[in-house]
Amino acid sequence: MARLEVTTAITQLRGPASRPVFVLLHGWGSNEHDLPDLLRYCAPGADFASLRAPIAYGMGYTWFGSWAHEGVPEGASLDEQARDAGEAVNRWVAANIPADRAVIPMGFSQGGLLAAHLLRLDPGRYRAAVSFSGWLAPGAVDPGDATLAASRPPVFYGHGGADTIFPPEEVAAMGAFWREHGTLTEKVYPGMEHSICMDEMRDVAAFLQSIGAAAPQFW
Repeated sequence: MARLEVTTAITQLRGPASRPVFVLLHGWGSNEHDLPDLLRYCAPGADFASLRAPIAYGMGYTWFGSWAHEGVPEGASLDEQARDAGEAVNRWVAANIPADRAVIPMGFSQGGLLAAHLLRLDPGRYRAAVSFSGWLAPGAVDPGDATLAASRPPVFYGHGGADTIFPPEEVAAMGAFWREHGTLTEKVYPGMEHSICMDEMRDVAAFLQSIGAAAPQFW
């Protein structure tokens, strides 16, 4: 399989070096226009780069090539595809975001898996992660996982109580991993399916404020 490359992105990089850059990672079948509006609710005016996944699928794009063939990938297949997609994002970040800017990945579903997985692949580059309805690539990542267990970066993980896309054990595995390898803020939204809600955006805003990555807001 050819190496994945991110070739399309929407970027807004106007702020000072002291401000983080949010790397936005959309979900299956969507595109780079999907997530930037979320920042209006949790980090207004923030600098961002919203990336288009490199694999065309239907009317949109996907980060994982086997999605159309095997459904939601798992096990060794998921580990391999998460690494390939994560390395593509890493290459784009290295080429396009100044090294002195803190980077916070934020993503939904596939993008939510990748947002947190980037910390495992390159713990020194990413300050924190926000995962909306993501899940965990189960295999060990060396040496990243050991580094994370020592540094314990902040991670927000939000998901719906009525989300049937992933089995409950996979959701539990995501939370368990980040309780051991990060400083986890996990929120469950009763009645929410595979989606994002306003209560979640308020919680993300509070999380980002708590780590100094967004200014206080008034709802």
